[in-house]
This record gives sequence, C-alpha cells and structure tokens, in this order.
Amino acid sequence: MPDEKKRLLKGAGIVAAVIALLVGSVLYAHFSHYESTDDAFIDAHIIPISPKVAGQIVAVHVNDNQAVGTGDPLLEIDPRDYDAKLTEERGKIAAAEAEARRATADAKRYEKIFKQDEISRQQLDNAEATAASAQAALERERGALQQAELNLSYTKLVAPEAGRITKKSAEPGAYIQVGQTLMAIVPDRVWVTANFKETQLTYMRPGQKVTIKVDAFPGREFEGHVDSIQSGTGERFSVLPPENATGNYVKVVQRIPVKILIDTPPDPAFQLAPGMSVVPSVRVK
Repeated sequence: MPDEKKRLLKGAGIVAAVIALLVGSVLYAHFSHYESTDDAFIDAHIIPISPKVAGQIVAVHVNDNQAVGTGDPLLEIDPRDYDAKLTEERGKIAAAEAEARRATADAKRYEKIFKQDEISRQQLDNAEATAASAQAALERERGALQQAELNLSYTKLVAPEAGRITKKSAEPGAYIQVGQTLMAIVPDRVWVTANFKETQLTYMRPGQKVTIKVDAFPGREFEGHVDSIQSGTGERFSVLPPENATGNYVKVVQRIPVKILIDTPPDPAFQLAPGMSVVPSVRVK
C-alpha cells in the first residue's frame, strides 16, 4: 500500500510538472509575442465652445450629454444690439457711397476745367485727393458693414463637429463674454493613448494589431492597430522636464505614449468616453 501511494504521488507530481510546463510554455509564447500595459486610456479631441461676441443668452438648444450633429444649433445670444449696429452701418455706407460719387464727379469736372486753364494744378490735385479720400472712406465703411454682418451671425452658435455635449454651463438669461467657455463637444472619434515602457518598444511598429480591453466593459474586446509612437517620452513634455546633468542621477525606465486607433465599429451599447481605463495588448511578433 505505501508503495502504491508513492506511485500515485509520483504520477501526480509528473502530471503537475507537465501541466506547469505546458502553462509556462503558453504564457511564455504569449508574452514573447505581445506587449501590454495598464497605463492606457481612451483619448479624444475636446472642442470648447466659446462665443465671438458678448451678450445675453436668449435660448439654449442642447442638454448635458446630448448627441449633436455638425451645424446643429447650440445657443443664441440676444441679437438686437448687433442688428441695430448693422442697420447703422448700412446707413453709413449709403452716405459714404454718395460722398464718393460726389467727390469723383467733382474731380472729373476739375480735370476738364484744368485743361481749359481756368484753375490751377493745385486745385485739381486737391479735388483728386478728396475723391481718393472719399473712396477710401467708402472701403472702410464696407469693411465695417461686413464686420457688423459677421457679429450678427455670431449670435447663433452651432456645433462645429458631431459629438456629445459635455460640461455645459450656459443658461438662458446669463450674460456671457467673448471667449468664455460655455460647453464642450467630445467628437465620436476616439482612440487609445497607451504609455508603454521604453523597453517594450523594441519590436513595436505602426500598423501592428492590438486587442483592447476596457475596464468598463469586462468580457468585451475591441480591435485596433498601432497608429504612431510619440517622438519623445512623456516626461520630456512635462511642465518641468528633468535636468539629469544636475544633482544625483537615478536611472528610471521611461514611458512613451503610443497612439492606437480603434478599428471596431462604434456600438451605442459600449460607449467609449475620454479618460476610460483600458488595457491594450500589441502583437509585436
């Protein structure tokens, strides 16, 4: 009986060793062909929405987290002041046109009279200068009219790109200033920014396939590919980059951002938003 027990234990040990060897081989094969990191997140361009003119908000057409398309109305600023300015500029340009026509006609008459030796050269020069000045004034008024038309159009803010509304702070009745951030739009196009250790980039190249796991959606995998590798470590682009030539130096493995594009078509059931944590695995061999 003891001998039989020893044989069973010995057989179990051999089986366990074989299983461990197989598991180790599989893990080695996997990790030797893939590079992965948990220092990665969903990234996107965030478009701030700011007015080009000041005024009081009279209407807001969107809500928090609402999906909008390119050109959809966002909000309106009271246009009455800018409409009145446009009317004023139209009156000024009518007067400037009349003055330019009168000055030009005078200059032509003075030219005919000058040819008859009835006025001096100086009088003709003064008439021509007055005509040129009137024409320049007309061009200035035309520019002012165009600016007034633009300012009136700026009272209606529209979405420059399709996406979702975030950080909305605009409310009807509020007075807003030029350049004040009222909301932001997060476009539907997102990607992954993965900060790999520099030692993981030996065989990493643009175009390599990537499997992406998102913490918010366990069990769901997204496919992608390496788009580009940043030309420099993240630390070099920080506010205070390190100065290794001063003080004591301790070598630290640096991380380099890698941009990964997501190839899986967007799915409303799995909405990817900037800042979400992900784990990408890049097949490097």
